[in-house]
This record gives sequence, structure tokens and C-alpha cells, in this order.
Amino acid sequence: MAITVECKQRPDGSKPNALRRSGLIPANLYGHNGSESISLVVDAKVVERLLKQARVNSTSVIVNIPELNWSGGTVLREVQRHPAKGFTYHLSFFANAKG
Repeated sequence: MAITVECKQRPDGSKPNALRRSGLIPANLYGHNGSESISLVVDAKVVERLLKQARVNSTSVIVNIPELNWSGGTVLREVQRHPAKGFTYHLSFFANAKG
């Protein structure tokens, strides 16, 4: 089961807490172009739906980044949650080798 998520490139100089207040969750995509990584943002509502369907390290997630004309298969590698409040505050995706 593959899930599709649309992301945007994270604006330069943006602060993670300010992004979260505006309804965006910071994320990173690793391995899409060798060892290079991209800083992204995902809408918080999209993240909620994703986490209801996806399991870390086992679910294929297709990530679309329209600004970079990149779309490829990834695996949700890490979900970071606030230890006391429980909300999600960061995601990590790893591109598949064939991505």
C-alpha cells in the first residue's frame, strides 16, 4: 500500500516553531540524490492522515515536491513527537534506492 504526500521545500531562514504555529510540520528527505538531503514542510492535517495509515520503516510513501519537479518512493523513517504534549514535530523520509 503506497500513500502519496505532497510536500513543499522549506523556506530559507524559517524557524521550526513558527512553521508549526502556522500548521506546517518540518520534515527532511534523505537519499533522493545520493547523500544530499532536502528540508521540507508538510501540512499538519496531511501528517495526521499519514500517521493513521503509515508505519515507520515499513510503509511506502510517495513524496511529491512540485517546486523541485521531484516525485519518488520513500519510507517514513522517523517520527519525532513532543515528549509531554504528544504532538508530531518532525518527520524523516528516506528515498528508495530506485526512488
